[in-house]
Parts: sequence; C-alpha cells; structure tokens
Amino acid sequence: MIYGREAGIHVSGHASREELKLMHNLIRPKFFIPVHGELHHLHAHARLAEELGMAKERIFIGENGFIFEFTRDRGKIVGRLMNAGAVMVDGLGVGDVGNIVLRDRRQLSQDGILIVVITISRETGKLIAGPDIVSRGFVYVREAEELMVEARNRVYQSIKRCLEEKNYDWATLKVTVKDALDKYLFEQTRRRPMILPIITEC
Repeated sequence: MIYGREAGIHVSGHASREELKLMHNLIRPKFFIPVHGELHHLHAHARLAEELGMAKERIFIGENGFIFEFTRDRGKIVGRLMNAGAVMVDGLGVGDVGNIVLRDRRQLSQDGILIVVITISRETGKLIAGPDIVSRGFVYVREAEELMVEARNRVYQSIKRCLEEKNYDWATLKVTVKDALDKYLFEQTRRRPMILPIITEC
C-alpha cells in the first residue's frame, strides 16, 4: 500500500491528505478520533490533525472495542469491550453464526459432502444394511463408480473389524468410518469432503 505525500496516487475512493485537511479546517473539531485503516494510518491521520493545530491531548487513537468518554471540555478512554468485530447476520439470526459453522460451510462449498448410511442389528450387533454412500457436491456417482465401490468396501471392512471386536460405541464407529474414507479419498481426488456417518439400529 502506498500512502503519504506522493502526487497522483489513486486512493480507492478514500479521502486524500488534502481532502482530510479540508474537512478538518471546515469542521474544526473539539476532539478527534481517527478511524478506518490500520494502526499506522490512524497515527498518520493523528499527525495531520496536530499539524493543523489540534492539541495532542485532544486526539485519541483507539482500537475496535475501546470505550471513549467525553464531556464538554475533556475526553478519555475509559475501558474496552470484550466483544468487538464483525457481527454475522444470517436469515433471522444476528450474531449466532460462529467460526465452526462458517468453517463447515467453507468446506462444503469447496469439497462437498459424503453421507454414509449404515444399519446395525440391535440384537446381534452385526451389519445388516449398507454401507450406502450419498455424494453431494463431491463427485457424480455414475462417473466415479470405481471410486465409490472402493469407498464402500473400505467402510465395510473397517466397520466389520469394529463389530468383530465387540466395539459397538457409535462415536467410535463414526470416527472409524471417517478415518477409512478420508485418507483414501484424498489420495484419489486431492479433496477432503465432509464425511457424515449415519448409524441406525433395528
């Protein structure tokens, strides 16, 4: 980024140094808080205000979340909010979309999702249906039949081993499915789809 006194520099729609000086001279603020840009931009704007005759003690440089308090004659920084930054608006929800949700959406948009459906007998603890694999946004199943057949086979073998070892814990079975597919699919496609195992009992 280029900033300062260089002539003829396009400033992307933001005010240039001379325009900022004009605003200061027109408004003649009692207190001044430079905003927008990185910290060195704020300091550069503060120096400009000083050059125009504003007292240093009336210039306040803050960061996101700082709380300023002003009276008719004085101003000061009195604290800092804990939460500051972007607020996500999603449908009717405000601020309820967190980093994990955004990470999942990013992964879905890039590599798609594989849903693996398995049915286990409640009485015998044996695999009675599946694994069935549904692909959305990853590969078109009819054009990647060989890949999907091998993926099903790897899931089947890994689940079979777990059940033979009497390991019926669903959390463990789901991790086993993910582990069986993740490495294989990455080796074959250089993509990491979200893998969503669904285990049912009957």
